[in-house]
Amino acid sequence: MPWVVLVVAGLFEVVWAVAMKQSAGFTRLGPSLVTLAAMLVSFGLLAWAMRSLPLGTAYMVWTGIGAVGAFVVGAVFLGEAVNALRLAAALLIVAGLVLMKLSTPG
Repeated sequence: MPWVVLVVAGLFEVVWAVAMKQSAGFTRLGPSLVTLAAMLVSFGLLAWAMRSLPLGTAYMVWTGIGAVGAFVVGAVFLGEAVNALRLAAALLIVAGLVLMKLSTPG
């Protein structure tokens, strides 16, 4: 169960990162409120998952999901540039996440 909670926390990290981008530097109220709410949920779920998972593992997986998720959302929905090096970087992050999961008991 901690792994499921951690993945959901990572998905909320993507939500707050995208909402922060849409907030235009916190000048738009709606996206700013979504950013803050998603941050609270994301941090709360991360804290819950860290009760059972090692700090390094939990934090790495959480930030990795956020980084790769933000990259995908930026590329697919915001028209951000995608090239071979950026794809390779994202794949290396995913590979690191998989290795971290495989090396962690529980």
